[in-house]
Amino acid sequence: MRDYRDIIIRPIVTERSMNLLADNKYTFIVDRRANKTEIRKAIEDIFDVKVDKVYTMTIKGKKKRMGRFEGRRPNRKKAIVTLKPGHKIPLFEGM
Repeated sequence: MRDYRDIIIRPIVTERSMNLLADNKYTFIVDRRANKTEIRKAIEDIFDVKVDKVYTMTIKGKKKRMGRFEGRRPNRKKAIVTLKPGHKIPLFEGM
């Protein structure tokens, strides 16, 4: 069993993710191998909240060039977590 802090990599702080906070939805970059059940348990354990739903999506890395050389940014997995009413993650409260 992996540690829960290895599953949740970092929160996403963008204008769109801040607008989702009004609907009690929080956005995170997660480990690409993690499934919805592991993400739910990790969020509940780390932040001591109750999770209602978890939506996941895999984002393909963009093409990038460095002079004449082409490369690609790594693929990543994004999770949008909906909390049950009355629960909040204090990490996002000051934003």
